[in-house]
Amino acid sequence: MRIMGLDVGSKTVGVAVSDALGWTAQGIETVKIDEANGEFGIDRIAELVKEYTITEFVVGFPKNMNNTVGPRGEASENYKKLLEEHFSLPVKLWDERLTTMAAERMLIEADVSRKKRKQVIDKMAAVMILQGYLDSKN
Repeated sequence: MRIMGLDVGSKTVGVAVSDALGWTAQGIETVKIDEANGEFGIDRIAELVKEYTITEFVVGFPKNMNNTVGPRGEASENYKKLLEEHFSLPVKLWDERLTTMAAERMLIEADVSRKKRKQVIDKMAAVMILQGYLDSKN
């Protein structure tokens, strides 16, 4: 049983997967997408689902601090529906408020260059989303 965690942005989707026991999350990659042209990286996600034998998805759900849902939250809800249609697997939305900021802070503290941070921030956020979900289950 492996779970895939996704941090959905407007240009990329950060991808993380759990270990087989569902205890830890590991960052896999960042998939480029193009929302404006309807390209959501589903083909690459499908390859990863098959490679890692994924049984469930967790999609980061960025709510506003006042608990309302804004445009990015709506994009996550739409991505959830897209995953459900394509894979017929369970998809959970997971509150991801501040995960990208926390990931950024962690990378800054590790003295990662700005250019390198930009390349890995979404993958790190996906790890934090998935690890939060896994911790809540155990």
